[in-house]
Amino acid sequence: MMCHTNVMRNLLILLVSTIAFAQQPGTPDPAKIGKEKPAPADNDVAKGDNDITFRQNVNVVVAPTTVVDKRGNYVNGLQLQDFELYDNGKPQKITADVRDEPLSLVIAIQKSANLNDVLPKIQKVGPMLNDLVAGQDGEVAIVAFDHRVQLVQDFTPETQKIEEALKSLKPGSTNRAVNDAVMESIRMLKHRPQNRRRVLLLISEKRDKGGEARLREVLTEAEFANVAIYAADISSAFAGLTQTPIPPRPPSIPATAEHIPAGGAQTPTTIDQNYYNGNWVPVFVDIFQAVKSIFVEDTLDVFTRFTGGKEYAFVKERGLEKAIEGISQEIHNQYLLSYSPNNQTEGGFHEIRVTVNRPGLEIRTRPGYWVASRPE
Repeated sequence: MMCHTNVMRNLLILLVSTIAFAQQPGTPDPAKIGKEKPAPADNDVAKGDNDITFRQNVNVVVAPTTVVDKRGNYVNGLQLQDFELYDNGKPQKITADVRDEPLSLVIAIQKSANLNDVLPKIQKVGPMLNDLVAGQDGEVAIVAFDHRVQLVQDFTPETQKIEEALKSLKPGSTNRAVNDAVMESIRMLKHRPQNRRRVLLLISEKRDKGGEARLREVLTEAEFANVAIYAADISSAFAGLTQTPIPPRPPSIPATAEHIPAGGAQTPTTIDQNYYNGNWVPVFVDIFQAVKSIFVEDTLDVFTRFTGGKEYAFVKERGLEKAIEGISQEIHNQYLLSYSPNNQTEGGFHEIRVTVNRPGLEIRTRPGYWVASRPE
């Protein structure tokens, strides 16, 4: 009887201890494992119908900066002390020029049904994409999309795999989920090592059709991942194949509205310079503040200008090759100026301005980034 009593007492002590341990703070309830939703990370975007909230702190901003002379030649050899960078008019301390970091490149290619005659042009440029854009230490991934996004080739430094991936592309459905493809490509790049430069080359028509991601969500993802987007516009290539003449696309902002210093003249360079920097800020503010997605005529233009990249158009295969050569030259001659903003508490659009202490040079960089207002 005494033995039985001791056994019962020991079982009771064990049961009480187990319950007490299970109720300790931070101890997971086995019944709830796999059922609870994870807490949002610091850089997650909370989406709502009326507003979106971005990561509170912008730790490091990378400003891809291209410097050319009056003839359009790239200017190399500048040092950090040659630059001045302003964030919302406030001088910033530039901490690094990270252009020598190895490159991670995602190539997102539209493969819609209407591009049956365009895909062969794209499939022939595999060696150029790997050798000229990625470089010796680079890696390339291939994404294809129509109404859905498909990973064709994960990151690899091998030229043969890139060529085989391109050759495997087949026309798909009639839709083109451009926003979805860009979003997925950015997420792939975001998970590459921190010491790698992140670039997306988008080969597609200029307008999203059938995608689910909203434009401001994609821009936010690109912003915090520090991804530079370049684009080759298929629209003109498709028009060329159908023998439909396509006039040059005028800037969305009329030349007469551009601000030119006193005594200056309107030229294609000065128009593009103004169009690229200050005058695009209201457009981005509208995109981020809009309750619903606003209509954008040229999605590629928005992606490239916001991230510091560039958009190219091509009609023939040689035009695509020239576009890739241009992208390669810019990437390898660009200064990647990084800084930690000293005005992170300011909500709204943060305009970036870069100057160089040498006269007669033209500078192009990303126009800025968006930070939501902090809650009161």
